[in-house]
Amino acid sequence: MQVQNTSLEVIEDFLAQRRLAMVGISRDPKEFSAMLFKELSRRGYDVVPVNPATREVMGRTCYARVQDIEPPVDAALLMTSPEITEAVVRDCAEAGIRRVWMYRAAGTGAVSSEALDFCRERGISVVPGECPLMFLPQNGFHRLHGFIRKIMGSYPKHVHA
Repeated sequence: MQVQNTSLEVIEDFLAQRRLAMVGISRDPKEFSAMLFKELSRRGYDVVPVNPATREVMGRTCYARVQDIEPPVDAALLMTSPEITEAVVRDCAEAGIRRVWMYRAAGTGAVSSEALDFCRERGISVVPGECPLMFLPQNGFHRLHGFIRKIMGSYPKHVHA
């Protein structure tokens, strides 16, 4: 599956949302999703964990579905497998979430062609396959990775400059 680069505006708009769901967060604090949850929380984001297999993650109430979150979130970061992503974006649409980030570091990550089509057909803003850490300021290795992608010409660009 070939995923086109996302514009930097879409990424910046997502990251400007301060309350977001992290769907598919692991209960294991050593997993990357837990580390990302902690880092986003440390940076002032109100991150709401979503995982139907647990009721609590790192002391926070964990919801089974995004539709159950009260008050609702502004965006959803999907740490799911591609097979689950399509159902999750349908849940996001039902919950009124208009911004979705399908996480990917390597491989396909959470990206699903069907989910991308669903989002685009419904006007849901989507980041199809990036790591949010690469776009946050002062983030060591992840910023270096972004710098390398800029040199290689694969870093997202502003469309409306």
